[in-house]
Amino acid sequence: MQMAILTLEETKMWLRVDDDEDDIVEILKGAAETYLHNAVDVEFDGTNQLAKLYCLVLCADWYENRDLIGQQPSEKVRFTVQSIMTQLQNAYDPTDTG
Repeated sequence: MQMAILTLEETKMWLRVDDDEDDIVEILKGAAETYLHNAVDVEFDGTNQLAKLYCLVLCADWYENRDLIGQQPSEKVRFTVQSIMTQLQNAYDPTDTG
């Protein structure tokens, strides 16, 4: 079972959303964590700040651009997530859990 990287509360705070959107935030949070795990094959948890930032940036992009799903992300977001992903892919051993 995949470990949680983000909490619901910190994700909602990052996205600046109210309690009435918990279901959507849970979906985004879980999808971002799964996306990272599939791309890196490392089990990160909530102690890895770079993994947390990656998931938060991805959640924010997906949340703020819901109407653009399936289209290319903005250049700024694309650069940010690609840069963080490169660090995560190259800096951690797949047996590392932190």
